[in-house]
Amino acid sequence: MPMRGRGRYRARFAESATDLDRAQALRWRAFRAVCGQGAEDGRDVDAFDALCRHVLVEAAGDGRLVAAFRLLPLADGREIGRSYAAQYYELAGLRRYPGKMVEMGRFCLDPECHDPDVLRVAWAAMTRFVDAEGVGMLFGCSSFLGTDAETYLDAFAMLRERHLAPKRWRPVVKAPKVFRFGLRLRRRQSDPRRAMQLMPPLLRTYLMMGGWVSDHAVVDDDLGTLHVFTGVEIAGIPPARARALRLLAG
Repeated sequence: MPMRGRGRYRARFAESATDLDRAQALRWRAFRAVCGQGAEDGRDVDAFDALCRHVLVEAAGDGRLVAAFRLLPLADGREIGRSYAAQYYELAGLRRYPGKMVEMGRFCLDPECHDPDVLRVAWAAMTRFVDAEGVGMLFGCSSFLGTDAETYLDAFAMLRERHLAPKRWRPVVKAPKVFRFGLRLRRRQSDPRRAMQLMPPLLRTYLMMGGWVSDHAVVDDDLGTLHVFTGVEIAGIPPARARALRLLAG
């Protein structure tokens, strides 16, 4: 399924080892360099790279890489144990999911690029993939930079109030270090404006599509992030939002 884009940016699948190197270098800049972590060669690499399809979003003029993510398709919930997220979350509930799934991972934006059109093109590419493959659920880990949960209390309080996963799908704690905001913030009311300012761009988009999250955040000392399991059932996306995404996808 070909990828494409409009205006200043285009999305395409990685086609070579060089393309993958570029994605890994951008990931290093977005995740590790800001925390002073990572390999000396400036690349973020793991075993899941070989299992996934990688999407690059590039500037149409000079080919500069401005965003990247990877996709791991699963036939149904019985394959959920193959996912990256399954390392950190107990996903027994999702094993019962009957349809096609895809995990979106290592989503990152160029730290020096703040054009909202980049995110739109990335989601247009994802929409084309989901529609072409008949995917029923999109999921992944949405990351907050840094590992200090106190920085994001308003965001976590809003997630607890409005966006927890349905009980039948809700992930259970598995990782050794977590922040259980579902329990710890029961008495805290969020400041909605501040909460949305603190939400990572990827997570904001998931939530606008009716997405939901785990009731705890994993402390990932390797990447220097806090992340929440995030999912969205395609059939449950609000109709107006679904139409807007498909218009973007063209």
